[in-house]
Amino acid sequence: MKFKKTAALLLALSTSMAAEAHRYWVLPAATILSGDDPWVTVDAAVSNDIFYFNHFPLRANFLSVVRPDGTGGEMHNVAEGKHRTTFDLNLKQEGTYKVLMNTSGLRASWETEQGDRKFWPGRGEKPKPGDFEKKVPKQAKNLKVGYSSTKLEAFITAGAPTDTVLTLNNQGLEMKLSTHPNDLVDSEPVTLQFFMDGAPVAGASVVIIPDGMRYRDSQQALELATNADGKVKVDWPHAGRYWLEAEYEDSKAKPPATTRSGKYIATLEVLPL
Repeated sequence: MKFKKTAALLLALSTSMAAEAHRYWVLPAATILSGDDPWVTVDAAVSNDIFYFNHFPLRANFLSVVRPDGTGGEMHNVAEGKHRTTFDLNLKQEGTYKVLMNTSGLRASWETEQGDRKFWPGRGEKPKPGDFEKKVPKQAKNLKVGYSSTKLEAFITAGAPTDTVLTLNNQGLEMKLSTHPNDLVDSEPVTLQFFMDGAPVAGASVVIIPDGMRYRDSQQALELATNADGKVKVDWPHAGRYWLEAEYEDSKAKPPATTRSGKYIATLEVLPL
């Protein structure tokens, strides 16, 4: 099986966040721009509080930019600090851009004869083709093999919005909105539909948290679950920036995996009417 270069990041982040509930995200300074030569600055980080830099940077080499015509874009002035990565985008094409992280790969756990717990890939390990067959014992005690994927997206529009970057690729957990992601307003509910490998999924958990949680007594999270068509309806409490995370798992995996799981993360900006 061919592994993507970002599989090591998937393992490292999923391990740390499972233990410490860290969240990762990208945050554009603005999502709608105009003018002859628009630029926007983007932050990328992993932290406890949404949109607050207090843990470690989400490195730029794990991110990509898709331009309105579907081709790859360039990140300018990339700088990695202790707690965040920052870069600029020059929006030369009119339309909607996407900042993307897309990771996937096999993962395995088992017990040795001595009762020690083993995991593959190891933290920070970059799998190579054939590593699974070489490093994971087929007859190990309590062997569990899963295929997991994580997709993170943020959308930025220069001028009139376009739809090319919104096209689903039918891999992993993905989201489709009833409204363009840069046309969200607080007075208009939106329907979100989630797909796993191209098919709508029921029972996916969806959490939406508004910006500013560091300054509240509670997260004020919206906790939802998709219906039989993979849909949830969202009534925005107010205008502002929101962090969205959806998760799904089932047993419809391709061998050697016995489970497949998907995570989808997005940063959305809701404007006042």
